[in-house]
Amino acid sequence: MTTMLMEQLKTGDVLEIKTPDNDVITVLVLLATDESLVLDPCNDDTPFVVNTQELVEYRKFDAESMFADA
Repeated sequence: MTTMLMEQLKTGDVLEIKTPDNDVITVLVLLATDESLVLDPCNDDTPFVVNTQELVEYRKFDAESMFADA
């Protein structure tokens, strides 16, 4: 995974984010706009909305770089 700061996110991206309790969770971006994201925590909890300005640091799963031939 690669740590990204303020990259344009799109629907279908898989991220690791920190919760307010400093836990790290994996989320799926269900809907992405310039102002907000609808995120599914993939743990049977209800999806939630975050303002893109609130999402300061995250790790984005990049399958191409993960499975690239060395």
